[in-house]
Amino acid sequence: MANVAVIGAQWGDEGKGKVVDWLASRADIVVRFQGGHNAGHTLVVGNQTYKLSLLPSGVVRGKLGIIGNGVVLDPDALLGEIAKVRAQGLDVGPHNLRIAENTPLILPLHPALDKAREEARGEHKIGTTGRGIGPAYEDKVARRAIRLCDLAEPETLSTKLDELLLHHNTLLKGLGAATFEKQELLDKLLALAPQLLPFSEAVWERLDEARHSGKRVLFEGAQAVMLDVDHGTYPFVTSSNTVAGNAAAGAGVGPHGIGMVLGIAKAYTTRVGSGPFPTELKDDIGKRLGEVGHEFGTVTGRPRRCGWFDACLVRQAVKVGGVQGLVLTKLDVLDGLTELKICTGYEIDGEVFKRLPAAAAAQAKARPIYETLEGWTQSTRGARSWAQLPATAIKYVKRIEELVEAQVTLLSTSPERDDTILVSDPFAG
Repeated sequence: MANVAVIGAQWGDEGKGKVVDWLASRADIVVRFQGGHNAGHTLVVGNQTYKLSLLPSGVVRGKLGIIGNGVVLDPDALLGEIAKVRAQGLDVGPHNLRIAENTPLILPLHPALDKAREEARGEHKIGTTGRGIGPAYEDKVARRAIRLCDLAEPETLSTKLDELLLHHNTLLKGLGAATFEKQELLDKLLALAPQLLPFSEAVWERLDEARHSGKRVLFEGAQAVMLDVDHGTYPFVTSSNTVAGNAAAGAGVGPHGIGMVLGIAKAYTTRVGSGPFPTELKDDIGKRLGEVGHEFGTVTGRPRRCGWFDACLVRQAVKVGGVQGLVLTKLDVLDGLTELKICTGYEIDGEVFKRLPAAAAAQAKARPIYETLEGWTQSTRGARSWAQLPATAIKYVKRIEELVEAQVTLLSTSPERDDTILVSDPFAG
């Protein structure tokens, strides 16, 4: 049986939480391989709703969860999330949650710098969550990050804090923000050490053992391909690689270990924060999509911008993200719309493009070219087989497959875990 990697094929918020939860019931291990607590997954299980930002979705199903080295970890956010789900009845501890020992930590100075920079940008804000994700990744590649393993070595921790504060306090002071004292940070980290170190291990070894013993591993991405730091709508992107190729580096496995790649896309398009959005609807239909789809960011609480399905965008995500199967979510949100549109190209300065250019100015000028399809008045909500879908809904899904050049593997028709149409088994290999 194969492993499976799940990534977003739009700008995030595509419903990865439900899909990963559904797949986790058939996996042995669920691994988060990038991002931080700037991404949220909402899982609806019976009458309980779990909102996760750092915990791998598999913990809800009693599976082993792993936070990989590709994640930047805020200790307070993690411990707070563990306490919250424990209060909801979930058992989370070192027995079912492991964290890579080389995972970089987000310290209080990271969100402070994040917010100070965003404030300094004025009207040119990127739209970050202000949670310190970008500055933490910067420290990682600059080789000055505090990692989980450092908490076991007080002398190493002290020396690394000197270098870290030399950099950050200089920037904070230049931006007119408050600076940080070394002793306060050191005391905080030493106090966190006994709470975090029991979760620490060389997870690459565990994953290697899982491979040899034939266990199924589910790799869970955050954000989406169009927010990838290389392949997304730069600079309105996240600070890590969100494509499936990063699952190998962010978890500590070889490329062969990733398995089948599933890309998740809504049956329409949404985006949180700033940046280009060619198919955005600022009319009553856009408002309706937001209301019916309950489009608010799990982490930010911000209303999501809504628009028609962008096939060019998803096709691009399929190609660069290595997507082998498409998961289409929230089909039911389109119920009652008698006319639907799909973006099949862009017009930019009189020229037609089938992809979104990399240059920011060109992205901002992109105007969608639409294909119009017939909608449906019947309800698709809760459908669990093709036979329960109206013919025009099936035609809509099939047209998406043609345009994005990927087959639909799973089709979701409500937030409920079991309201899913399984077309082919992702774990079958």
